[in-house]
Amino acid sequence: MAELPIGWLGQRGGTALATAFLRFMASHLRSGTLVVVDPDGTHRFGSGAPEVTMVIHDPSVYVSTLQQGSVGLGRDYADGLWDCDDLTTLTRVLNRGLRPVTNVQDRVGQVVGASTDWFRRFRPPTRHVDRHNIRSHYDVSNEFFALMLDETMMYSSAMFADPGMSLADAQRSKLDRLCTKLDLGPDDHVVEIGTGWGGFACHAAANYGCRVTTTTISDAQFEYASKRVVDDGLADRVTVLNSDYRDLTGTFDRLVSIEMIEAVDWRQHDTFFRTCAGLLHDRGLMALQAITMDDRSFERAKNGTDFVREYIFPGGCIPSIEAITRSVRRATPLTLVDVEDIGRHYAETLRRWHVNLLGRTEEVAALGLDSRFQRLWAFYLCYCEGAFLERHISDVQMVLAMPDWQAPMAVRDSTVPAY
Repeated sequence: MAELPIGWLGQRGGTALATAFLRFMASHLRSGTLVVVDPDGTHRFGSGAPEVTMVIHDPSVYVSTLQQGSVGLGRDYADGLWDCDDLTTLTRVLNRGLRPVTNVQDRVGQVVGASTDWFRRFRPPTRHVDRHNIRSHYDVSNEFFALMLDETMMYSSAMFADPGMSLADAQRSKLDRLCTKLDLGPDDHVVEIGTGWGGFACHAAANYGCRVTTTTISDAQFEYASKRVVDDGLADRVTVLNSDYRDLTGTFDRLVSIEMIEAVDWRQHDTFFRTCAGLLHDRGLMALQAITMDDRSFERAKNGTDFVREYIFPGGCIPSIEAITRSVRRATPLTLVDVEDIGRHYAETLRRWHVNLLGRTEEVAALGLDSRFQRLWAFYLCYCEGAFLERHISDVQMVLAMPDWQAPMAVRDSTVPAY
């Protein structure tokens, strides 16, 4: 939401205007109930389930929300200016209520984007900025992520075969699905763009016998993954690099990138996919797991900002499937041969991560991460969980093939991929 010029009214007048306008907007809720408790009393908006209660401690929340949307709302939550009985449900209710507004913004973005892209293309982020953005998120603390994640240290959507499945087993299920789609075996040399903490590389090498070369530009992840490879006895099969993906050389049988493309600016999509194709031999396959947004929202969102982009993933850019396939077609000989939507699994993954942190607040604080940091991440995890539940965003596994790859029989079940 663009900043609105209400400051000329003065603090009291600006707060009154923002409060009145947001209450007017909330009065149009048609799916779900929002209860707002503020110094003026208790106010109910909308009807039916789900119902959520928001307690406003400081009316300045109305001003920052009107001016900055989710950026202001999330910051004020981190600062303790408001509370809520269920952040995920709040995100869902607001998402539904704002859908008519975002639909209009999407249509405007499609028109405006077409006329401004030519100029923006000449100013992509530099490698220095890319490395800074990655480090600002992933180098927070390996110990912090160990508290939030599970023993696999996978920081991406798991895949749950049933609701009672442990998070670690669901992550291994996701990894096995990717490995199966790539038909990995001992004769394959795999290159991975985006090491994380070494989860995929170690799993693939240990369970499928392949060699893996994996790269990251996070110093903390490089240190962790390098030690993990040695500790797991995989140093003869896994090589960890601290290098930009654009500096990779060689020819590989398979390529994997798991939720790394979200850190690639839209102006660098062609470079990313061109580099991937250049690392594969003519019979190669690429597996891409990516968070995605609706094709109709991409032109608006790619140059905008929201809470996650401002405070969690600076420089992030969630692609759409259309943006991915358009770039692949334009820059590579790759062909999309399989796509599977796994977004419904991400909401549960995020919920599990949030539960992990809620049970370890003292351990997180012992790392020097204060209550504001913890509230910021609670808002982030719930904000994203709600977005996945409402299908505002999703997650996909895509398989792309080089020209000489030969397709197997088209059969889909739990073990054999369909192409």
